Amino acid sequence: MRKPMYFKDWINDWQWGVRIALFLILLVSLMQFGMFSLTQNYMVAYLGAQPEDISFALLLCYAGIISILPVQFRFLKYFETRSYLITNILLAILLNCLCLNCQDIHIFFIIRFLQGILVGNTAACALILIFTRLESERAQAVGSAVFYGTILANTVLIGLVAAAVVISADWKVSYYYLIGFQILTLLICLFALRATSGHKPYPLYQIDWAGFTIFSCTAVAFVYTIVYGSKYYWFADPRIGLSTLIAVCGAVLFFYRQAIIKRPLIHIKAFKYPNFLIGLCLLAIYYGSKDSINLVYNYAGGILKWSALQVITLGLCNVGAIVISLIVSTQLTLAKRHSTKGFLVIGFLLMVGYNLWMCFIMTPDLSFTDLLFPVTLQGAASGFLFVPIIIFTVSSLPAETGTTGLVVAAYARFTASSNSVAGYYNLQLYFNQHFKEGFIGYLTADNVITADRIKDYKALYIAKGFSADQASALANGALGQSLAQQTQLLTNRAVFLTIALLLFGVAMLILMIPAINKTFLHWNRRMVVPSGNL
Repeated sequence: MRKPMYFKDWINDWQWGVRIALFLILLVSLMQFGMFSLTQNYMVAYLGAQPEDISFALLLCYAGIISILPVQFRFLKYFETRSYLITNILLAILLNCLCLNCQDIHIFFIIRFLQGILVGNTAACALILIFTRLESERAQAVGSAVFYGTILANTVLIGLVAAAVVISADWKVSYYYLIGFQILTLLICLFALRATSGHKPYPLYQIDWAGFTIFSCTAVAFVYTIVYGSKYYWFADPRIGLSTLIAVCGAVLFFYRQAIIKRPLIHIKAFKYPNFLIGLCLLAIYYGSKDSINLVYNYAGGILKWSALQVITLGLCNVGAIVISLIVSTQLTLAKRHSTKGFLVIGFLLMVGYNLWMCFIMTPDLSFTDLLFPVTLQGAASGFLFVPIIIFTVSSLPAETGTTGLVVAAYARFTASSNSVAGYYNLQLYFNQHFKEGFIGYLTADNVITADRIKDYKALYIAKGFSADQASALANGALGQSLAQQTQLLTNRAVFLTIALLLFGVAMLILMIPAINKTFLHWNRRMVVPSGNL
């Protein structure tokens, strides 16, 4: 049987040309994340939305991706790659045009979910093309490194363009650039890919559309509960109660359906393999802890008052470390010189070091150099953790489970991202309130330090020409701002310390569990042997 040929003759043997084409196709499919996350503050003003609405819109895109992912693997076996990519990119351009003119937040939510479906279609197609260009023994490791490395880096790479555009023009212009990149990708598909690849189409029958619908509703309800739970005081509000009920019932119904139908979206028996479950837990822990880098970016922009371009430059250093450590970990994995356990312990301990570093250095006046090293350390940790965890998780399943490993790993990513949005938000609420109450106890007229600070502020404003009453009001306001800043700094430090302790515990478990298992088996043998001799 002839192997399918996806690229035209003029580029097929040009390895770097193919790599650049595949990278651009993959990058453009993921640009929706990076572009939206950098322009979300402008969307708040434009749509009159609340911060929770923007988080909900961001996660809705991910809900669309994981909903379509198992279905669209069937599409790739039926449709020709070039026509499939072109159709998805054209639809993505149409949705971006709708985003530009949308003024209703609820319609915007629907568009974001549909964008997620198109992102999932295009990104998975690019992943399949990457796999076809690699040797079978290298495909899993190298393909995962390229694919997920691009996912980790796309926000910063696209944010660099978005930041430059937003500084010099209206935020909507960033969408014009995005559409321009998508048109470039269309041209790449037209001139680089064959109209017919020669692959044997697999018939599109017995697709579990009911399962897709159930899962989509479940994912959306879960995101709604996670994002809006704190805002509406959780189950005190009937909306949260209803969304939780839909999420729980939908999850039970979805997994029951996958267990009884002939061609399920995911194979339930995958959850019978202990290593697969361990891999999913490690993946969720990694994703949840990785998102603490956003606290650093928010700190640099909010407290240090850096420009968007400076924050993105810091992010580029993080991406550089991710790429280098991804290459190293992938090469060592292929050479089989180190065990997965070694990578995991090193990666999690590096994460512990990064979180402790940030916990101890966070002050109101750090420089770029002060943040450069911990942010680079976090990137190195991400590169050492991600590919080994993915390979460990996916390789734990037998071949007959198909793409279940990749799909469920994406589910874990979605769940961890949703929980990190809510988790960091609630952790900050708790610690912020805790430290604020502690400070307020000292802010009394009898406190010498407070009285001196207000006196200094008042003298400063009087020296600038304000009247005594105005200076008094401004002094109280300045003290309030100082209180808010110190509270936020202490909150961030407490969050980093909490994550460091959690990750240190995970690293110690990874080191100790194999030894505990060996001891347990040893004692079991000692118990079994005498009874067998009787």
